[in-house]
Amino acid sequence: MKELTIKNMPTLPFEVSEALNQLRVNLGFCGDNIKTIMVTSSTPDEGKTLLAMNLWKMMANVGMRTLLIDCDLRNSVIRTKYGVSTNSGEKMIGIAHYLSGQAELQDVLYQTNISNGFLLPLTTAIANPTILLEGKRFDTMIQNCRDGFDIVIVDTPPLGSVADALNISTRCDGTL
Repeated sequence: MKELTIKNMPTLPFEVSEALNQLRVNLGFCGDNIKTIMVTSSTPDEGKTLLAMNLWKMMANVGMRTLLIDCDLRNSVIRTKYGVSTNSGEKMIGIAHYLSGQAELQDVLYQTNISNGFLLPLTTAIANPTILLEGKRFDTMIQNCRDGFDIVIVDTPPLGSVADALNISTRCDGTL
């Protein structure tokens, strides 16, 4: 499996870190059938990606094979804000390549420098991803990821801006 490095994981204040830890623990009480969790909000800049990234890291740090899927297909900040890059310098491919049929799922899943942390990145923004999110490849991707990982965190755009999160929510077990 190819590898990515995440260089800019912020150090959170104790209160924020502990609140996220309590959320992680509480999610464990939801049962073993809750494996795919979508993170969204109403408007931009409310901390969706911060929550998704840190919850993903915490779950990975306690030994769960945890996948983060970057599904903010129009306006992702994960690669730039968190300094995501390949270790080998090779070109990174991601979810857009898979959904459009240009790559297979195993080609776009990356192990990261976070132990037990895996990432399915967005490398190319998509102007209108609705047709890809409603397609069979998206359904197959979610199911295969659900089967292959202990937990899958799906970072999405805000509900008030575009309909993408509405499409994604029907494939996930729960929403934060």
